[in-house]
Amino acid sequence: MTQNPLVFIISAPSGSGKSTLTNEILKLVPNLVFSISYTTRALRGSEQNGKQYYFVSMENFERMVRDGEFLEHANVHGSCYGTARRFLREAGTSGNDLLLDIDVQGAAQIKKNLTEAISVFVVPPDRKTLEWRLRNRGENSERDIQRRLQDAKREIEEYDKYDYVLINDHLEKSIERLEAIVLSERLRREKRTLSQEEAAIVERAERLRLTNLKEKVQPILASFRADLASAQL
Repeated sequence: MTQNPLVFIISAPSGSGKSTLTNEILKLVPNLVFSISYTTRALRGSEQNGKQYYFVSMENFERMVRDGEFLEHANVHGSCYGTARRFLREAGTSGNDLLLDIDVQGAAQIKKNLTEAISVFVVPPDRKTLEWRLRNRGENSERDIQRRLQDAKREIEEYDKYDYVLINDHLEKSIERLEAIVLSERLRREKRTLSQEEAAIVERAERLRLTNLKEKVQPILASFRADLASAQL
């Protein structure tokens, strides 16, 4: 039976651990599928076409845009990324919910077109932690690192446009928090009386709502603003 799938949007600055979180949540939660984005950027390291991304030429990407094949598309760090509409149709047909890993530009487009989509913004605990993670990758030049840190500040400024905020200070706890969000939204969709255990899941997710996390995000955002101001002196 075809149903409208729940659509979960996950956004985060580069290096915040978003990819690890999405990989782990897909292992934990049944009937949740990942929408593999299309991109014009080159493969990196051990990436495989059709696994992390669908790697296409700019010509093919622009054709897909003209044909209306994307739910959203954006230019990020000089490369184009897009989410194909077909994944939404396929999720509904198969009875699955859909997980999207997209940037703030794409998230805004999705929320405009799919107002019931559930959005989660993942933030690092502070700027220094994010910088350490970017450097620890060993694949970014100094110029890339500084650009990504500046982009991170800009992206974190958009956190208040999301439904949930997840501070990724501890991976195991962050995975549990994301799982609670997904399960809580599924329970809400069922619109029935919840068991004590289910009610606890919903309560755990509620603590991650934007309105309950704003005070905790402010020091994180301040750390980016302060370091950026120091760098400009």
